[in-house]
Amino acid sequence: MWRSDSILALFILMAQLSVPAPGVAQTGPKTAPTEQVAPQSWQSPARLHRGFRRTTSGTVRVDAQGVAFASREAAPLHWPFGEIRSLDIAAHKLVLTSYENRTHHQPGDRRYHFDLESQFPPELAREVAGWLSKPSRNTDPEPQTAAFATIPAKRQKPFGGSNGEIRFRDTGIDFITETAGEARAWRWADIQTIAKPDPYHFRVAGYRETYEFELKQPMSARLFDRLWDSVYGTDLNLPDGRAEAAHAR
Repeated sequence: MWRSDSILALFILMAQLSVPAPGVAQTGPKTAPTEQVAPQSWQSPARLHRGFRRTTSGTVRVDAQGVAFASREAAPLHWPFGEIRSLDIAAHKLVLTSYENRTHHQPGDRRYHFDLESQFPPELAREVAGWLSKPSRNTDPEPQTAAFATIPAKRQKPFGGSNGEIRFRDTGIDFITETAGEARAWRWADIQTIAKPDPYHFRVAGYRETYEFELKQPMSARLFDRLWDSVYGTDLNLPDGRAEAAHAR
C-alpha cells in the first residue's frame, strides 16, 4: 500500500510534467484558430490559356508589386496592381482582368486565365485582395481563421445549392463549403450591401456577385447590427452623409 504522502507527491510530479493523473480525462483549453501569416511572395508553375486549346507553360509570380508570368515560349508579362481591374482567385486557378482592350476590336477588357500547379495559399489570397484595393472574387477562404460568430447555412440557387458554414470575421465574411467552386471570402470592402429579411435568411451582395443563404440557425439582431456597422459604418460603401445615418441606426 502506498502512503498518502507518496500519492500526493506522485500527483504533484504529474502536474508539473503535464501528465494526466490516472482516471482523470485530459480536456485542457481549446486553442482558438489563428490567421496564418501570408508569404511576401509566391510562385507556381502555370499554364496560360491563349484561345481555343492553346496554352503557354511558364511560372506565375505574385507579390506586393503585382502579378507576373515568365515563359520560355513567349515574352514575359507583368501587371502592377494599378493595372489590374479584378482578380478571381481559386485554389488552382487565377483569372486576371486587366484594363487592356481585347484584340481584334472585341468588346470588353482582356482576361488572362492561369491553371496553377501549386495551390494558391489562402492567406496570400486575403493579402492580395488588400493589395489590389478593388472588388475581387476569392473562392479559397481560410477555414482556420478566427471568427467571432458562425452559422450553418445553405446557399440558395435556382437548381440545387451548397451546404456549409458562414463565418463572420473582423475583416469580412467567409462561406466554407465542400461544394467545388462555391466557397467565398469577402472583405468588407468587397461587399456592397447585406440584408436579413428574417432571422433565417441572409443575403451578401458583393460587387462581383450575390449570395442568398438559408440559415439553419437564427441570426440575432445584435449580430446583424455588428455586420451592418462593419459594412456601412466605416463609410466604405455609402455616399457622403449616409454613413452617419447608418451608424446611428
